Parts: sequence; C-alpha cells; structure tokens
Amino acid sequence: MVKLRLKRCGRKQRAVYRIVAIDVRSRREGRDLSKVGFYDPITNQTYLNLPAILDFLKKGAQPTRTVHDISKKAGIFTELSLNKMKLN
Repeated sequence: MVKLRLKRCGRKQRAVYRIVAIDVRSRREGRDLSKVGFYDPITNQTYLNLPAILDFLKKGAQPTRTVHDISKKAGIFTELSLNKMKLN
C-alpha cells in the first residue's frame, strides 16, 4: 500500500519536509516512489504538485493526517470530488 507522508529534510532545529509517495513498510527517511510536494512549517510555505497527488489518490494512496490537513487547505479534495462528478 502507498501512503502520502512527510519526509524530514533540513538541519537541526530547522526542519523542512518533503511530501512523498512511499510504501507503507518503508521508514520515514526511506526510499520514496515520488516527490509530490514540499512543506516548511516555520515559514508556513507549501508547494504541491496537484496532478501527481491527484493521480496517487485515484490509485488508492492514503494520506497521513498531517498531509491530509495540508492538502485540505490547498483544496485538493474539492478538485478530486469535482473530477469524480465529471466522470459520472
């Protein structure tokens, strides 16, 4: 199973995170399948690759709680529901 979760980068006391698609059995710093975003909690900057995230979600990837909250603020789930309505 694939999850969308945070991967820690940066230096001590100055963490930044990459949002990655990764296998559930991998550790936090393990090898990722794809980098789909970036999150800096200190400056509250976020970059999300929307097409890649939507593609992984359609394939059944599960976001962690933190990634879900970040994605919700960006409006990804409204786009996902709109795409589902267009297909029906």
